[in-house]
Amino acid sequence: MADREPHADVARIRALAENGATHAQHALGFRYFNGDGVPQSFEMALAWYRQAANGGLAQAQYNLGVMYQKGQGIGTDLAEAAHWYRLAAEQGYPPAQYNLGWLYAKGHGVAMNADEARHWFGKAAEQGDAGAQNNLGMMYDTGKGVPQDHAQAIAWYRKAAGQGHARAQFNLGQRYESGQGVARDVREAVAWYRKAAEQGHAPAQFNLALRHEKGDGVPQDSGAAVRWYRAAAEQDHVSAQFNLALLHDSGLGVPRDERQALDWYRRAAALGHAAAQDNLGQRYEAGQGVSRDLAEAAHWYRKAAEQGFPAAQYHLGQLYDNGGGMPRDAGAAIDWYRKAAHQGHVRAQFDLGLRHETGQDVPRDLAEAMHWYSRAAEQEYAAAQYHLALLHDRDDGPAPDVLRAGDWYGKAAEQGHVQAQFALALRHDNGQGVPRDFTLAFGWYRQAALQGHARAQLNVGLMYFSGQGTGADMAQALQWFELAERNGEPGAARYAREATLRLHASNSPATELVSLAPGSGTETWP
Repeated sequence: MADREPHADVARIRALAENGATHAQHALGFRYFNGDGVPQSFEMALAWYRQAANGGLAQAQYNLGVMYQKGQGIGTDLAEAAHWYRLAAEQGYPPAQYNLGWLYAKGHGVAMNADEARHWFGKAAEQGDAGAQNNLGMMYDTGKGVPQDHAQAIAWYRKAAGQGHARAQFNLGQRYESGQGVARDVREAVAWYRKAAEQGHAPAQFNLALRHEKGDGVPQDSGAAVRWYRAAAEQDHVSAQFNLALLHDSGLGVPRDERQALDWYRRAAALGHAAAQDNLGQRYEAGQGVSRDLAEAAHWYRKAAEQGFPAAQYHLGQLYDNGGGMPRDAGAAIDWYRKAAHQGHVRAQFDLGLRHETGQDVPRDLAEAMHWYSRAAEQEYAAAQYHLALLHDRDDGPAPDVLRAGDWYGKAAEQGHVQAQFALALRHDNGQGVPRDFTLAFGWYRQAALQGHARAQLNVGLMYFSGQGTGADMAQALQWFELAERNGEPGAARYAREATLRLHASNSPATELVSLAPGSGTETWP
């Protein structure tokens, strides 16, 4: 008996539908759409919805519009969808008003028209449609189709968010985070992000993960960051996939797991995330977690490079330069280096500078070298600062300037560039472009010496020996001479012998002191 009840119900609905009852026609279409008591059939659903729609039933007009929009039971036809949505919208049916507004906003099936979009979103929003309220808020937020009004945007976001609309909750969170239209309140922002995240809204999950990772507005909690990243990543939120890979790679919040990291890099790369593609390329190039495969590295570098990702452009250039995974092609290498350099990639800028200075695979051009060194130097790249200083130091360079040379040596030296430290020490030692200052010279020689610069070690020894720039200390002098000798510095052995004699003489009053040969002061060769 129970099995016959649905059939009896369908028969009753069908009889009413065939007698022209529009609600029954719509109900029968709904049964066919869902396969409820009848075989599922979009075609039959479409036929019955059409009869009800032609009879003026707004809900049927709306459903018919949806089927045309999605191509269910008939080819997709957005203009026809807009026609049926309009009929329902004009009868005050909110879902149709929302969908019609969306078509106008996107220019699908109708000419794009922000005023019409706002009009229909407004109609639906006033009837409490949360999606329309959110979209109307976005229009006021951006000033698209309406004068920009952040307060109005907040008001509509709040109405939709209060109904549990996840996107509106996320948007409201962003406004509290930025302080746009409301007083900035990070806690309130996090509360709205959490509401949206708990409904599965991937961007909110990603944002919440970021905050937990950094401890921004919430206690730092790498475990929570991983959970929220994973929730978003499983929805193909590509930035969450990449960040999750980074956490597995570093072992922050989860045990380090190279296989998991690689899997998430792959998933993000497959969805077009340029940084993930570049990372995957580096793994194949180095054989990290995968078999080394330069052709595969080139494949992933190229995907990221063609998206304009500068690091990948530089890495692809290196493969062309070295013939890795492809025939060597210096022209292609230079092209990719140049693309990366124009986007500010500091190593690409420096490498281009070197090539133009030496004429490697490009015409030798010191002015062009100086241009690229300058670009990299301004980004605090110490090697570029040093090479820029060298060019300014050259009388035959494009812009000889001893003072600017000194400035750039100084900048590089402050960053620990050992050759720049030695060069700066020489300038203070000789008074080249700066007042002569043995104390400053000693300080810079010593910094270079501590990094293993053999000539600087010799000069530190000489300054201890002579008491220039520091107190005379024969024991210290001997230690630095011996260190310079071990590092292969010519002449250090002779100075070590002199220091040994003086050290012994100081302990034997009757012994005559031995002097250095005339002119044997600080070694000032470059």
